[in-house]
Amino acid sequence: MSVDWATLAAPDLAEFERLAEQAYARLPEAFRALAKGVVLRIDDFPTEDVLRELEAETEFDLLGLFTGVGLAQGEEMSRTGQMPNVVHLYRRPILDYWAEHDETLGAIVTHVLIHEIGHHFGLSDEDMEAIEAGAEAAEA
Repeated sequence: MSVDWATLAAPDLAEFERLAEQAYARLPEAFRALAKGVVLRIDDFPTEDVLRELEAETEFDLLGLFTGVGLAQGEEMSRTGQMPNVVHLYRRPILDYWAEHDETLGAIVTHVLIHEIGHHFGLSDEDMEAIEAGAEAAEA
């Protein structure tokens, strides 16, 4: 199948959100069950406050971010007034990364999604790599 690249545009925020939801749906069921209630948010870039807090050099430095209370800390904190746990995916930095690497956009979104949800669980890099391998197998 040949793709007519001359007619394609970068996905807008709504298309990017659909891509992220599809990536999430391919994650292992047990992983998704534990992530229940985590909100997925797509923005073009991180906020200035986030960039300053994480000491990012440019707005392209962050592909995603988990905000909220991770499962590892959840029992230690009061739930009164707690904001929802959110996985932020930053469209423009992800598209920039995609342009510079030999990976599919879907694979990059899946990787960032797993990594950020992994922070919610307190998972190790090895745990996240195993989950990513399972998601890739489901896609194939």
